[in-house]
Amino acid sequence: MVLGLTGGIATGKSAVSDLFKAYQIPVIDADKIARKVVAPGTTGLKQIQSTFGWQMIQPDGSLDRHALGTLVFSQPEALAQLNGITGPLIKKAVKRQLQGYRRRKVPLVIYDAPTLFEAHQAAVVNEIMVVTVPEQVQLERLMARDQLPKKEALDRISAQLPLAEKVKRADVVIDNRHSVDKTKAQVVRWLNEAGFGSLMTDKAK
Repeated sequence: MVLGLTGGIATGKSAVSDLFKAYQIPVIDADKIARKVVAPGTTGLKQIQSTFGWQMIQPDGSLDRHALGTLVFSQPEALAQLNGITGPLIKKAVKRQLQGYRRRKVPLVIYDAPTLFEAHQAAVVNEIMVVTVPEQVQLERLMARDQLPKKEALDRISAQLPLAEKVKRADVVIDNRHSVDKTKAQVVRWLNEAGFGSLMTDKAK
């Protein structure tokens, strides 16, 4: 089974992903893959440079993520261009990893993807878990985490599908506004109800 794990920016999806990792359940991390496909020397980085200019490349040859983020999160057409470059590369890498887990008959794999819906990848998973918090909490966490002014934080939030819409499309919703223990309890409940309770090690429980 492939569980799609998603949510809005700064809702705490990574914390939930870490809980699955603690139970030794394999996690395919879309963010990590996204970094690999634009590493120095890759086709992805070359396409970004030719599309957005040399100003997106740092002196050491790596991607200037801050410059690119500032651009694409303020210009929807630029974000669409970026997704057009990285999207196919990410999908190919994810497909390859999933095939490997299927060959090994792994019972449960988590696909951790912040833009699962936006990238039209919901079809590759069996169920979808959405991590959510109230909008004001999301805004405050994002501003604090990334040291962003309110306008930039709102631009990044609005670049994603609204949280309320993601919740509507979810098979299971994790409310992450409270303590880590309360969030963990919700994840454990899902694992037990879905028949994967045996995957949790005694130590991780």
